[in-house]
Amino acid sequence: MKRLPLLAAVGAALSFATAVQAGTLQLNIAFKGAEQRAVWEQLIQQFEKATPGVTAKVSFVEEETYKVQLPSWLTSVSPDVINWHEGERMAYYAKRGLLEDLSTDWQKEGWNTQFASLKTPSSYQGKQYAMPTQYFAWGLFYRKDLFAKAGIASEPTTWDEFLEDCRKLKAAGIAPIAVGGRDSWTLAAWFDYLDLRINGYAFHMHLMNGEVPYTDARVKNVYEAWKTLIDDKYFIDNPLSYSLDSVQPLYIQGQAAMMLIGTFLSPGLPAATKAETGFFRFPTIDARIPAAEDGSAECLNIPTRAANKADAQKFLAFIGRPDIDGQLAKGIGTLPANNKATMPEDPIAKVGFQILSNTTGGVAQFYDRDMTKEMADEGMKGMQRFITDPSKLDDILEHLEQTRKRIYHVS
Repeated sequence: MKRLPLLAAVGAALSFATAVQAGTLQLNIAFKGAEQRAVWEQLIQQFEKATPGVTAKVSFVEEETYKVQLPSWLTSVSPDVINWHEGERMAYYAKRGLLEDLSTDWQKEGWNTQFASLKTPSSYQGKQYAMPTQYFAWGLFYRKDLFAKAGIASEPTTWDEFLEDCRKLKAAGIAPIAVGGRDSWTLAAWFDYLDLRINGYAFHMHLMNGEVPYTDARVKNVYEAWKTLIDDKYFIDNPLSYSLDSVQPLYIQGQAAMMLIGTFLSPGLPAATKAETGFFRFPTIDARIPAAEDGSAECLNIPTRAANKADAQKFLAFIGRPDIDGQLAKGIGTLPANNKATMPEDPIAKVGFQILSNTTGGVAQFYDRDMTKEMADEGMKGMQRFITDPSKLDDILEHLEQTRKRIYHVS
């Protein structure tokens, strides 16, 4: 009988420990730049204020490092919430049983209506494993003052006009195009758009799905168009020595005129640079091909191994609210995933929204979000080799074809 008080005390201690754990929410958030981190910090503070008893512990990780570390988190001691990419990138982990099924939340929170346009990239085999947060358009940022200096009167709409503008910029002593090729995904944007403009959306997606040989002449045509820009030295020198972060000063300081990047770049631009910045759709190469775009979507997920799924669901429901999702999009310079949220006032985001809204050729996620991870990684390594030495193109494509056969079990 004397053991009962001790057992009761132990039980009370365990209950207290469980309650403490239940009230602590571990968030692992990827970010690009201090501006994005600050937006997330503000929203997390709002969540804590709106959810008494829940304390958020946040690990902010720079995006490129985050991509490397994510697999180990999901298979070991997992956070309660992660932010990630929609489409194939999300499905890769859902297929392996590493993400929580959120289908019930989609029903309960009204997400089927509010996130209707992004339900498909949030799903795997008919179930939803992600809650969309925002999406962004891709296009060419350009310096209006540098265009004027080179005698360029308007934004190019065709490939020939674009090449002529590059020629004028180079003649004026201005590097036409900045790209941070050390982050290989920035090169993938060039492949995506050249393929979408030359071969169209259907072909592009067949290639992303591993259904087209890399030795196909249509794939080589994409690289040959790209090679024109390299041979004519329209890219900055030594692009593989720059990351996205380290290449931006070349644009900001007026040393390079254009960057092909997502609208998420806009909030981080200094006010003086932003006042001189425009944004235009990637030019038409073949007028017979309907214009397709990249429209990359981001999301939140709850890992299967999460310790505090109840509060994780509360966090997703909070961020998914139209007012909160609108704040997130406004702060990051993207478009809100929730169709009831207010669209941001950022001028670049507005142009991006119009581009995506008016496209008739289809919307892809992005090269490494539409393709199996292993194939995407090899493809982007190939792009870095190509930028370094375009004469190796045939060898690069042959290697990618052998890789495709291995990954997709093609005989």
